[in-house]
Amino acid sequence: GVQVPVLSQFYSITATLLFLALNGHLLLIQVLAASFHALPVGPVGLSRADLWRLAGWGSQMFAGAIAIALPALLSLILVNLAFGMVTKAAPQMNIFAVGFPVTILVGFVLILVTLPALGDQFQSISSSAFVLLSRLFGVGG
Repeated sequence: GVQVPVLSQFYSITATLLFLALNGHLLLIQVLAASFHALPVGPVGLSRADLWRLAGWGSQMFAGAIAIALPALLSLILVNLAFGMVTKAAPQMNIFAVGFPVTILVGFVLILVTLPALGDQFQSISSSAFVLLSRLFGVGG
């Protein structure tokens, strides 16, 4: 029952399809199975070094997400700043009538421009994630 923007749903479906096309589900099951050998069920926990590796992995995944979102984020911020300056220069002009359609148009153009590179970025980020998880669980990789 939660409303999700159409573009967000588009990116979620695209990421899921890329994950499946790159055999990410098979790698995930492999790492999950290996984790039971590296960390058996019981009182054994992660060491301090493993926790630092896990924190480093989280920061790398956050940096990867920022790298994917940064072009669109900066472009839309610049568009909004430009509309803010136009509104300040000409307050009698109705910027809302022009601003929303232009922002949506810029968003769609950005999707068209960045979509071809999304597959390579996603593959790079997901492969590094699986390598880091494999190292964490001692699978080797």
